[in-house]
Amino acid sequence: MPVTTRLRSDARPLYTRASEAVRMLIQQGGYRPGDRLPSEPELSDRLGISRPTLREALRQLEEERVIVRRHGVGTFIAQPPPVIEAGLEVLESLERLAGRLGLHTEMSELHMAERPATPAELEKLGLAAGADVTVITRVIETAGQRIAYLVDVVPVVYLCCAELAADFQGSVLDHFLARGRPALSHSRTELAAQAADAELARRLHIQRGAPILRLEAQLIAQDGQVVDYSNSYFVPGHFRFHVVRRIAA
Repeated sequence: MPVTTRLRSDARPLYTRASEAVRMLIQQGGYRPGDRLPSEPELSDRLGISRPTLREALRQLEEERVIVRRHGVGTFIAQPPPVIEAGLEVLESLERLAGRLGLHTEMSELHMAERPATPAELEKLGLAAGADVTVITRVIETAGQRIAYLVDVVPVVYLCCAELAADFQGSVLDHFLARGRPALSHSRTELAAQAADAELARRLHIQRGAPILRLEAQLIAQDGQVVDYSNSYFVPGHFRFHVVRRIAA
C-alpha cells in the first residue's frame, strides 16, 4: 500500500515542511540508497502540494545529498554521506575528529578581523567595555560538500590576526594547544537546533529555514578566563553527537 504523508501546519516555509514530509515518506516507505522515488505528479498528489513547491523541496533535499535527481530519468535515494560522530565529553576540534575517522576536511571562506567586542561578546568573554576581539569565520568542507560554518571570537590579548595569518589551519583550539598558551582547562558547551537564516543558508549552501545544529561554547583557561567564545553550525546528516551518562552513586 502506498505511503501517504500530509504536511503538518506550522510557521515554517511550505517547501521546508514538504522536504520533511518527503523524508518521512522515504523512511516509512523503506527506501534504500539507489531506489527510485515516485514521479513528481504522484509525490505532489500524496503530499497535497503543488508541483513548484515539491520541486523546491526536492532541490533542498538534493543540496543536502538526501536524493539525486537525474534529468529525464527520475529521483533516486542518494548514498548516505560519511558521518562524523563525537562524544561531547571530549574537547576536540572538528579537524582532529574528522582526521581520526579518516575523513579529509578543507577550509574555505576564511575571514579574520579585529574589532571592538559587541555587548553580547563582552558578556560571554567576561571583558570590560571597549575591549577588542579577533573574529575568525570559515566554512569546513569534506568531499566537496559544505558541512560546517565556524565562528570564533577571541580577545586580542590571546590572539591577533597577525599571528593567525601565517599558519592558521582552521581550529583555534588546536592553535592554542600547539602554541602551549594559554593553559586550557575545559569548555562550557550548549547544543541546540535552529533554522538557517539567510547568512547561514548562503554559507552552507542550504535552503533558508533548513534545520541546522548549533554548538555554542566558551573555552576556559586554567586561570578561569574565557579565551574563546564560539558558535559552530553543523549541517545535519553529517554529524552525530552523543553524551555518555553514568549512573548516579
